[in-house]
Amino acid sequence: MTDKPHITIKGVKDGLIFLFDDSCDFAELMDELRFKLEKSHQQLLSGPLVHVHVKLGSRPASEEDKEQIRSVIRQRGNLLVQTIESEAPRPDPAGASEAFKLMTGTIRSGQTVEHDGSLLLLGDLNPGGALRCTGDIYVLGALRGMAHAGTEGRTDVIIAASQLRPTQLRISDVISRPPEEWMSADASMEYAYLEDGRMQIDKMNQLVRMRKEPMLFKGV
Repeated sequence: MTDKPHITIKGVKDGLIFLFDDSCDFAELMDELRFKLEKSHQQLLSGPLVHVHVKLGSRPASEEDKEQIRSVIRQRGNLLVQTIESEAPRPDPAGASEAFKLMTGTIRSGQTVEHDGSLLLLGDLNPGGALRCTGDIYVLGALRGMAHAGTEGRTDVIIAASQLRPTQLRISDVISRPPEEWMSADASMEYAYLEDGRMQIDKMNQLVRMRKEPMLFKGV
């Protein structure tokens, strides 16, 4: 066995927790589990039934992997596996920024912001300014410039704003109708989307009809 253990066993009120290293090879992990149960933790194999909770860290585990873990543990006397859990991997900060971006401030005339993913602007997009994203665009402020969502061809994205008064909207390769055709005096937040290849405008409270859940924080 290696000097550094890959499995830590802790006693808790309702049984035992097996903490598995999520960076070593799975086969090596199983060898150590067998060794601990057969050689170094014989005291666990006697007495009343003990519930075991297995924590895999961020290691992804298939059902076959989980069954192998259960099989090794349940062969050792009085241990009963209750749960086997993996944590969601922590997103890489660089990767997260590629999927979703939060901005504050004002995009002024002559400025263009481009982003690979979805973007939330806490501020205004002024006339002459531009936002270009491969994902969704959300503006918690006045959108009075040019906004282009789905720059790489996605058609399931939206452009939403507290005040939707753009010089131009574009989703994928579809350009908005003339502003006078869809501008309203309603102060509620609106969003633009594609339906049958044409751009439509609706209130944000109707987004649920288009999506079961907002895509803002899902990444793209």
